Amino acid sequence: MRTERIKDLRGQQPRPAHSGEPFRPVELNNIRTRMKRIGGNGLIVSHHLQIAVIVCLCEWEKSRYGEGMTNRIYTAALAIIGDEILSGRTQDKNIAQIALWLNIQGIRLREVRVVPDVEGAIVEAVNALRARNDYLFTTGGIGPTHDDITVDAIAKALGVGVVIHPQARAVLEGYYETRGGLTEARLRMARVPDGATLIPNRMSGAPGIRHGNIFIMAGVPHITAGMLDALTGTLEGGAPMLSRTIGCWVAESEIATMLGATEKAHEGCQIGSYPFFREGRVGSNFVVRSTEQAGLDACADALIAGLIAVEREPVEGGI
Repeated sequence: MRTERIKDLRGQQPRPAHSGEPFRPVELNNIRTRMKRIGGNGLIVSHHLQIAVIVCLCEWEKSRYGEGMTNRIYTAALAIIGDEILSGRTQDKNIAQIALWLNIQGIRLREVRVVPDVEGAIVEAVNALRARNDYLFTTGGIGPTHDDITVDAIAKALGVGVVIHPQARAVLEGYYETRGGLTEARLRMARVPDGATLIPNRMSGAPGIRHGNIFIMAGVPHITAGMLDALTGTLEGGAPMLSRTIGCWVAESEIATMLGATEKAHEGCQIGSYPFFREGRVGSNFVVRSTEQAGLDACADALIAGLIAVEREPVEGGI
């Protein structure tokens, strides 16, 4: 009875992972989401039963995924698609906002590739990037013109056809009802790789597309931002990356040995060094990163102590 109850709550049977859908650790937010869904359906009727169901879900999750995976690092890649980026006519602004958004979700942006509007290049990039990361995001090439070939290329990479998504068509019909109607060109924005779901777009009507671990989004930064907002809280992730910045008027070469030793002495921490030349002087900002607050603070404090030891004045927050 207990097992059947848990299956009902999840709505699906456990299944093996593949390269695009790795095993995942227990996430409290997911339990909360399930509890909200359960409560909304009127299935949970008492506080004690809520606690019992949470315990059941947690125990089942541990047995399903194992107890040693809570520190797993989730990674993502970004493929920026468009000749206009490679030509320099358009400057990409999506890398920073996607990277920051992913970090909040507990996912690391590990690599970025800029790809021309060439089907073969897009197919190769998509297959390579999705195979070695938990998630792949793409931006650009999903508009109404003939050179917007991202959907076709990704469908080819996945080995599926391209179909008109009925919900996307309905959304576009409503959006363009007072804007000249849904033309054949505009209908292209309802095309998706077969089996895909939609990412809402509150800005311009045309939705983004999700197919497994691939997220196909617009290239226009403010539209991309809206799609990211719609995805917030829906992806599995690990612990968000925390950081502290320490600035100092010192050339990084003068303290390179100390930086390396400090990082080595604090497992799980990384120190990034970013030199600059300002006010006629050479300085550096050092960004300490970790997923653990205690470890982060210990490493940053050790870095501060090391700078003071060589008679340099550290500046908390950077220069």
